[in-house]
This record gives sequence, C-alpha cells and structure tokens, in this order.
Amino acid sequence: MNFNIPWESFIGGALLGLSAAVLMLFSGKVAGISGVIGGLLKPQQHDSSWRIAFLCGMAISFVVVAPFGFSLPDISHTNIIVMCLGGLLVGFGSRLGNGCTSGHGIIGLGRFSKRSIYATSTFMASAMIVVFLRKQFGVL
Repeated sequence: MNFNIPWESFIGGALLGLSAAVLMLFSGKVAGISGVIGGLLKPQQHDSSWRIAFLCGMAISFVVVAPFGFSLPDISHTNIIVMCLGGLLVGFGSRLGNGCTSGHGIIGLGRFSKRSIYATSTFMASAMIVVFLRKQFGVL
C-alpha cells in the first residue's frame, strides 16, 4: 500500500487554521465562511469591511501561492449544474446547522463548543458514508 501525503491539503488546512486563529485573536471575529457571507447579506453597523477583506483575501489567495507550484483544482470536466446544486445544498445545510464546516470544525472545536462537536461529527460521518457509497456504487 502506497501512501502519499497531500501536501497542498496539509498546507491549505494549516493556513486556514492560522488565518482563523489570527482573526479570532486580534479581532474576536469567527472565520466561518457562512457567517462571513451571512453578515454581508444582513449588514450591521461597521461590520462589513473585515468581511469584504476576508472574502477578497480568499479570492486572490491563489495568486499568492501560485509561484510555489500550487494551482486550483481542474473542474473543466465537472457538470456545472451538479456543482451549483451542491453549492445550494451546502448553503442550506450551513443555515440548518447554524454554521459551516470551517466555522464548526476549526473555530467551534477550538472553543470546545458542544454544538460544533456534534455538527463536525455529523459532517465527518456523512462524508465517510458518501465516500463509502461512491466507492461501492460509483458516481452518485
């Protein structure tokens, strides 16, 4: 059995955790992306600038890491309708679970939040079931 370390994922996860920790330490803000976007859709006084800066940083981050050999995943063979449907389901699930995977998984677990432990356990169990079904039956 051959095991390769997915360095891009490892470094990306470390940078995501670092950015969430820095945002929490220096401003007390939570870096869950559904909360960041949700706050832009229902803006409160003096609360939009950091959210816009956070989203712009996410959008242009690939420019910073591209010289190091990292690239965006190739999605040219992916059905755009399935992608949009998946995005809508993720958004619905985030609203239903009061947060997304990054908010619960990174920030919530770091704060020992019971709700985040349950939510992250549900995310992980669902992902394992989907991977198992996909491996057993092919494309879902």
